[in-house]
Amino acid sequence: MNMKTQSYPVKTELFASKAPLEWAIVNNGTLYTAQIPIDQTGVVVDGGIEAQTRRTLDNLVHTLECAGESLNSVLQVLIYVTDRKYLATVNQVYAEYFNAPYPNRAAIVVAGLAREEMLVEFVVYAAVNVELNPN
Repeated sequence: MNMKTQSYPVKTELFASKAPLEWAIVNNGTLYTAQIPIDQTGVVVDGGIEAQTRRTLDNLVHTLECAGESLNSVLQVLIYVTDRKYLATVNQVYAEYFNAPYPNRAAIVVAGLAREEMLVEFVVYAAVNVELNPN
């Protein structure tokens, strides 16, 4: 069997970034995405770490749905926060979205993210049924 590499962007309704990026790319059955706490206008949401975590996860759900998948398809999550004290809140909100068996994950405390007002960012890898997405 000849395995052809399939690589394509996932079309979403997330804010069209001016940066040279796609919100998600699929290659050989894996979806690669980084999600941030922005609204439909590209503005980082107010409300602290809880509101930003919810928006980031909502953006992830939207992206997965656009790829024909759900949170059950997520394999690994890398969580970046700008303060260690945010991890308890992130864990609480995260547990509202994900069910066992949970994806593999890591949490990293960083000095800052691309936008100064961002407190959290998720890098996510998910399995995608390429039969459903023949792009």
